[in-house]
Amino acid sequence: MRHTWRWFGPVDKVTVRDAAQAGAQGIVSALHHIATGEVWPVAEIEKRHAEIRAGGLVWDVVESVPVSESIKTQTGDWKAHIANWQETLRRLSASGIRTVCYNFMPVLDWTRTDLRWETRHGAKAMRFDLPDFAAFDIHILKRPAAKDDYPDWLVEEAAKRFSEMPEAKIVALGKNIGAGLPGSADGYTLAQLLEKLRSYEGTNRARLQQNLVDFLSEVTPVAEQVGINICAHGDDPPWALLGLPRILSTEADYAHMLSQVNSRANGVTLCTGSLGARADNDLPFIATRFADRIHFVHLRNVTRETDTVPCSFFEDEHLEGGTDMVAVIAALLAEESRRREEGRDDHEIPMRPDHGQEILDDLTRGAQPGYPAIGRLKGLAELRGIERTLLHSRYGLV
Repeated sequence: MRHTWRWFGPVDKVTVRDAAQAGAQGIVSALHHIATGEVWPVAEIEKRHAEIRAGGLVWDVVESVPVSESIKTQTGDWKAHIANWQETLRRLSASGIRTVCYNFMPVLDWTRTDLRWETRHGAKAMRFDLPDFAAFDIHILKRPAAKDDYPDWLVEEAAKRFSEMPEAKIVALGKNIGAGLPGSADGYTLAQLLEKLRSYEGTNRARLQQNLVDFLSEVTPVAEQVGINICAHGDDPPWALLGLPRILSTEADYAHMLSQVNSRANGVTLCTGSLGARADNDLPFIATRFADRIHFVHLRNVTRETDTVPCSFFEDEHLEGGTDMVAVIAALLAEESRRREEGRDDHEIPMRPDHGQEILDDLTRGAQPGYPAIGRLKGLAELRGIERTLLHSRYGLV
């Protein structure tokens, strides 16, 4: 696999040179300062390439070209936004980009209640606490009829949590849950979040699935023409939130998307952490079933507190948690071997060590939550060790 590293641009407190020293071969980045729905300017694309080259690496993967809420709901300027997305693909291809990641999560991107939760050994990790989230939904956001979406025991626990919650925790929950895409300056106040939720009235799960298919039907032919693989990141966490449907949470969800737009250019960002938050997602099997359409990989692990859906979980160390990382990597390496024999140009699958616990000097650096330097270096080293072992001529299994 090609070992990549996410970089949020010049504002990132972890530099491209840090990534190179950690063992990364390429960079995953995006132009977060360009408004969602707009065409990415050629000058800004080239500027980002130059910034990355100055640090000693190259820009391999775009994560993400955002999909606007207008596209997801097919309202407002959604057709113009699709045309702009197509044009951005053309410009990225002309600059040498061959892989573009995106997601189709309504309103919220990845969602956590705690961005720096303390683990048993003092590291800081991101966490999704289900009772805290329900308390936010019912008592802080005060979404109409929110109680109807939770079982009685959880409604009671959420009320208890809220009654004991200090003001600082209430404010923090609002900021953490209402945050925008990682690396962006976007985010929602409570009033703005409620307004965004109202914009999805009448958009049920089936409608959102069809809107994704409609979007892919328009952009995939352009991706084919310009030689780019587009790949959908899964829902994080992989279940409905705030009354909104989520449609890329399970193996069946991905199977539907891939079958409806059956092109190699339309593929998967396999995120073992996002899908791994559900006990009913078998990650080694998913990696094998969709191997031909996996264009980008996020390797991380979560520990679930229960096997129910939904559940509370936290971002564990890369080789801990509920996902058998050795089996997943073995499946990916087997696919790379198959692609090389087939003569595919995309035989090397880019992966990155996704998220990471803040450890050692990370605790004072103040980097983007989930994206520390040393925690990701540790994860990348562990993942590389698995890969080297599996490929070793004496001990290799693939």
